[in-house]
Amino acid sequence: MPINYKQELNPEQLAVVTSGDGPCLVLAGAGSGKTRTLVYRVAYLLERGIQAENILLVTFTNKAATEMKERVKHLLGFNPDGLFAGTFHSIGNLLLRRYADKLGYNRSFNILDQEDSVNMVKSCMADMALNVKGQNFPKANVVHSIISYARNCNEDLTEVVTGRYGYPGFVAENFDRIAKGYDAKKKQANVMDFDDLLFNWLKLLEDFPEIRKHLSDQFKYILVDEYQDTNYIQAAVIKNLVNADNNILVVGDDSQSIYSFRAADVANILHFPKQFPGAQMYRIEKNYRSTPEILSLANEVIEHNQDKFEKLLQPVRINGKLPALIPARDVYQQAHLVSNKIIELQDKAVDYRNIAVLFRSTFHSAEIQLELAKRNIPFILRGGKRYFEQAHVKDMISHLKIMANFKDELSWKRVLRMYDGIGATSADNIWQFVLKYPSLIDLINDDVAIKSARAKNSWQRVAAMFQFLTSLDVTQKGVLAEAVIHVMEHGYKDYLKNTFDNYKDRLDDLHQFVDFVMTYDNLENLLADVMLSENFAKDNTKDKDNAVILSTIHQAKGLEWKYVMMIGVRNGDFPHHKSLDDMKQLEEERRLFYVAVTRAKDELYMFYPIRKNTFQYGEMTGGPSMFITEVNENKYTTTRANNFIEEDDPWDREETVYYD
Repeated sequence: MPINYKQELNPEQLAVVTSGDGPCLVLAGAGSGKTRTLVYRVAYLLERGIQAENILLVTFTNKAATEMKERVKHLLGFNPDGLFAGTFHSIGNLLLRRYADKLGYNRSFNILDQEDSVNMVKSCMADMALNVKGQNFPKANVVHSIISYARNCNEDLTEVVTGRYGYPGFVAENFDRIAKGYDAKKKQANVMDFDDLLFNWLKLLEDFPEIRKHLSDQFKYILVDEYQDTNYIQAAVIKNLVNADNNILVVGDDSQSIYSFRAADVANILHFPKQFPGAQMYRIEKNYRSTPEILSLANEVIEHNQDKFEKLLQPVRINGKLPALIPARDVYQQAHLVSNKIIELQDKAVDYRNIAVLFRSTFHSAEIQLELAKRNIPFILRGGKRYFEQAHVKDMISHLKIMANFKDELSWKRVLRMYDGIGATSADNIWQFVLKYPSLIDLINDDVAIKSARAKNSWQRVAAMFQFLTSLDVTQKGVLAEAVIHVMEHGYKDYLKNTFDNYKDRLDDLHQFVDFVMTYDNLENLLADVMLSENFAKDNTKDKDNAVILSTIHQAKGLEWKYVMMIGVRNGDFPHHKSLDDMKQLEEERRLFYVAVTRAKDELYMFYPIRKNTFQYGEMTGGPSMFITEVNENKYTTTRANNFIEEDDPWDREETVYYD
């Protein structure tokens, strides 16, 4: 039976499916059924006699490609063999298998995974005799990540190394040498990494006109999903593939472009009409996900962005509750409020899996994770490790554990292996010395016999650091924060920068950790809370299918929940304070806020702590995010904490003035 498109699609979707010839930009708002539209467009083309091999459907995940192919098959009642549907990387791989010899590769080339790629970069660094620890040079994983970012942005590597990442000129020069050596090794070994699948695909199209013509003749219809997330190379590949008929249809939402840190460029979708003159623009604005009240807030939030396409999410659902803004006294009361609401919903037979807690950065969730663990509320952190399980946070905790119990072998070895000249063997030898001493002070005051000059020098640095740490009175509130800062300032910041490509984000995590430990005047209590969180994570795995979801907003894109709680919606935290002087960054922060709001189906709660205790500035007070204050107050309701909580608040120790 032929598909009844008028019956199965709304008018906006139908227009795209039946009239999408020539260059077309489809602006598909959140929850508007863009996947459905793409699937029906492919089916429509096939029903009208377009051969499957003449259609190219590009997605960003293998899961999306598989889902779309299955849905097309279900619609048509048969499998359209020959349809080119997949991710940019998978399609690049297929095409390079045909033409790799043009670029000096054998067609049977292998593909390097992330680990293999990093190891090959490490080999190049070894050829150059670069001693990562000794010369304060970044590790191979960081080098590989930076080279990859520069390639995908089409930016000069030296400028990226010095400008974006802040390394000195001599480091940048070595980066350039490593990149050239890395390319030579790959060619020699007949291997490509994931970036090469795109870079070499583009090279084929630009350097070999006959190949470009053959492929553009083959792909008579090109459809691209999530176009707002494309980088320079991906957009250039698509532009080179389009033939004279210009049958290029891209679907996306500029208001959900939030991945510039991965080299995605919102300009690709914003400038599409300029790149393809005469392009038709379609808007799919009917939202099937959220209540009118949630969409009304989302629409007004994004309206404050200047660099955007105008669109208006239109609700299909009936009225619900206004989004709620809840001021909390501090991050601890915020955690208590969120936990109470989760318990209240669960008492009303709401499954945990229908509840999500979203945040700008992982460190905003530290207190939430502790509170949920104490309440025995199951939760899953999407897209990463829990706050206290992250490597850089565990590094800090290891230093504190040694202060509390200097016979902690695992913590000693973790700390020691961060230092130049101390590998597994040297760490074992030093540990044997530790066992001989009755106290940490006795150990660091003695002359430990170490043969290696590099290892001995590093041990002296470790001993000097603990000499200072043991002199601190950690029973005084704020002193533990001083201890963490001392570790950070005496070598750990350099270690962080040279070990992790996202060291700036990790540094933000550690600044938050400083503020977290500042509230403790007892080291044992601090470590007990941390261990409670870690043990909860290990033990609480019985019912992963029914747990509260904790997620950064970046990781939540494309998902939805009945109940969404945003935390840390505080001015200076969201938007991130570093974005305030850069309009492009500020607008991406606003898009991030918009993405968070549009994840909610039924109810949206936005929490922010009024007070924030920081080591650097002391106690600070602040109001809600500018993304809240710049919209009309009738878009949400403000609920005082003492009205929001239905039970006694253990943090309610004093009168508080709330900012409405």
